[in-house]
Amino acid sequence: MSSMQVEAVLAQIRAMQGQLQSQRPQAVGGESLLQSTGASGQVEAGSFAQVLRQGVSQVNQMQQSASSMAAGFERGDPGIELADVMLQMQKASVGFRAVTEVRNRLVSAYQDIMNMPI
Repeated sequence: MSSMQVEAVLAQIRAMQGQLQSQRPQAVGGESLLQSTGASGQVEAGSFAQVLRQGVSQVNQMQQSASSMAAGFERGDPGIELADVMLQMQKASVGFRAVTEVRNRLVSAYQDIMNMPI
C-alpha cells in the first residue's frame, strides 16, 4: 500500500474521531445530551440508543460495501483493484471489532452493576 493511501486512511480515521468527539454528551445546565427533559418534565433517554443504532448501521454499510466490492473484483469489473478491496475489507473489520468491543464493555458494566451488593 502506498504512503498516500495510508495517509488517506489516517485522515479518515481522524475525521471519524472528530465526529465521535463532537457527538459525545456534554453537560448543559445539569443535563447531558443523553437525557433531556421533555415538556412534561419527564426524562427522555434516546440519544445513546440512536448513536449505538447509527454505529451498527454504519458498520453494516461498510460490510455490505466491502462484500459488493469483493464480488465486483471477482467478476473482473474494471476500476476495482485488489488494494481497494482489501482496504475496504479491513475498514469493515475494524468497525466490526469496535462495535463488538463496545458491546462487550456494556455487558461487563451491566454485570458489574448487577453484582453490586445492595
